[in-house]
Amino acid sequence: MKKRNVVFVFGDQWRQQSMGYAGNPTVLTPNLDQLASKCVNFRFAFAGSPVCTPWRASFLTGQYPLTHGLFVNDVSLNPEAQSIAKSFKSGGYDTAYVGKWHVDGQGRTNFIPRERQQGFDYWKVLECTHDYNRSFYYEGDSDEQKLWEGYDAIAQTRDARDYIRDHSGDKPFFLVLSWGPPHNPYETAPEEYRALYRPENMELRPNVPEETADKAREWLAGYYAHCSALDACIGDLLETLKEKGIEEETLFVFTSDHGDMLGSQGLERKQKPFQESIRVPFLMHCPELFGRDGKMVDGLINAPDIMPTLLSLCGLPVPETVEGLDFSGYLRGGEDPCDGARVIACHHPFGEWSRKGWSGRSDHSAPGMIGREYRGLYTGRYTYARSLEGPWLLFDNEEDPFQVDNLVNRLEHADLQRKLDEWLERKLEEMNDRFLPGMDYIREWGYE
Repeated sequence: MKKRNVVFVFGDQWRQQSMGYAGNPTVLTPNLDQLASKCVNFRFAFAGSPVCTPWRASFLTGQYPLTHGLFVNDVSLNPEAQSIAKSFKSGGYDTAYVGKWHVDGQGRTNFIPRERQQGFDYWKVLECTHDYNRSFYYEGDSDEQKLWEGYDAIAQTRDARDYIRDHSGDKPFFLVLSWGPPHNPYETAPEEYRALYRPENMELRPNVPEETADKAREWLAGYYAHCSALDACIGDLLETLKEKGIEEETLFVFTSDHGDMLGSQGLERKQKPFQESIRVPFLMHCPELFGRDGKMVDGLINAPDIMPTLLSLCGLPVPETVEGLDFSGYLRGGEDPCDGARVIACHHPFGEWSRKGWSGRSDHSAPGMIGREYRGLYTGRYTYARSLEGPWLLFDNEEDPFQVDNLVNRLEHADLQRKLDEWLERKLEEMNDRFLPGMDYIREWGYE
């Protein structure tokens, strides 16, 4: 099989609902809309552990958080891990990573030495920053801190385009571009994109309560400005592939590490089991593999599935350490590797999923919407979640897409709840997930 190039691009905290092609009438994403019309679009792509470090470590290793151990932010991935870049490198690829890393856990602005770069040869990276207009990075083996010019996502995209131009030859490449936006702060996109949106014109999802509405409109105006800026970057990347004559043979992937509540349910940010937090975009474009006609697929693809799927699509072996599902056969017309349900989880609530409670909606819990451990089942149609105290949420996402009617513990839905609960138990047993309190895992892994 031909060793095709791979360009893997992802934003931070870009929810599936904030795309024009997903039916959002307010956000302007013309390049992504056009891309979605001619590629494979995963309808139900999701983040099983919807927060930065766990998702990134799962993408890099093909493993679930309780296996690789990064179930909270700002902890360190084992430098001996069998990573996706090491696998591509072993298969004869050049490897590159540009942008936000967030799996080193040794300080968000500290230098990351070569032995902890997980097999990426070309390296222009910072562990983590959301100061997009004063954004630093380290290059290769050098501990000299450098500054991206202007808005970092645009500068990083420019660098990725130069990499594509320089590496479009006989040897294939695996390039990862990791943007910090549209993650908050929302109000820091370039002025030309901020000018496109005004808070008073923002259309809210029906699950944003009135007490959160004004703030949510302000957030959305800035968030959408980031989205439109990144959409322009997508257009530039695709133009570079055309310029080099490699668009047909390059596997181009766009996704996000998790979503953002942005006021829905009266909540902010991620970690929560709701649609706005767990659902992400996932587009795959490669005319040589998939043809030129766009198609929607219903496979439930999660972060650990990315490594085996990409390796297989490129004719490379999948390491035995990988736990994710391989969707390559499914994408070629074969069977769905999933049984129709996947696990969603918060192993240890932290940061913006505080145990101290929240001042938003209280429909779904008592007392209040406090941070909590949970394990849940996501089927596309249904979302079911248990906390340590017992059944917590049950939504029919077809009948109730905004998840305002919690069906949990209702007599008329007892059979459905029992079925989903038993299904979840089987899944957790398969994953060797004991569903312990978060602090138990913190102690097991020796985190402070």
